[in-house]
Amino acid sequence: MSLDQSVVGVRSEPEERSWTSADTLLYALGAGAGHDDPLTDLAYTTEHGDDACPEQKVLPTFGVMVTWGARRGGRRMGDFNPAMLVHAEQEVVLHRPLTAEGTVSLTSQVTGMYDKGSGALVTSQAEAVDPATGEPVVTTRSSVFIRGEGGFGGDPGPKVASPIPGRDPDDLATMPTWPGQALLYRLSGDRNPLHSDPRFSARGGFERPILHGLCTYGVTGRALVRTITEGDGDRLATMSGRFSAPVLPGETLQVAMWRVDDTTTAFQTRKEDGTVVIDRGLATWR
Repeated sequence: MSLDQSVVGVRSEPEERSWTSADTLLYALGAGAGHDDPLTDLAYTTEHGDDACPEQKVLPTFGVMVTWGARRGGRRMGDFNPAMLVHAEQEVVLHRPLTAEGTVSLTSQVTGMYDKGSGALVTSQAEAVDPATGEPVVTTRSSVFIRGEGGFGGDPGPKVASPIPGRDPDDLATMPTWPGQALLYRLSGDRNPLHSDPRFSARGGFERPILHGLCTYGVTGRALVRTITEGDGDRLATMSGRFSAPVLPGETLQVAMWRVDDTTTAFQTRKEDGTVVIDRGLATWR
């Protein structure tokens, strides 16, 4: 089994991607909105919104689903055991607030394959633009770690300094997940059986299906929006982080936030026992 390094830098042909109000509502529910109290987050969980916002709004982390499943140049990355693949990093850049329904033109490419010894880190980027004007809507950058595919003698990749300050956080939000959350979240597009099939997750070394990394990312995004902007997700401009440990559905998360300045928040998502599950988090605001 090996990776196909010739796919790096090959841009896919444009493809049209559309979403509906039902898609954005389902995503919000999958990210946990309204689960503990159905009267909270109504602007994101119903089409009639609430008194403060009478029209449906979109959780900004839905931007990752706008580009989810992009063809990455239209070719396979290689021949490897998919149970050995885990999401490593994610960034979303929102060039403008997302609408409850919409259509974009999407292109993507693998941007790098790095040798980490015990495995390979594969990075990619996808760009979604308005098909009528060509104006950017969403850009996502992500990486996956494929265990057992390292050792090919390649570049180990750049080192990035952590943005987390060396002091206590300014804010701490507790965000529970629930046992069936992965089964709901997968309906937004990520049907990887690692999150639903115990036989498949066992092949990956997990005793039971784990929560999607992007679901944890969405839960974290909800905490950031609720705490920093009092629920105004349209103000989120960028959000990035590194997935550092798996989460089991039903575990409670804590999102620690450091207010770097008026437009920048560093964050870290942890389990109740202190295990960091999203590290090196950075969000910027409009």
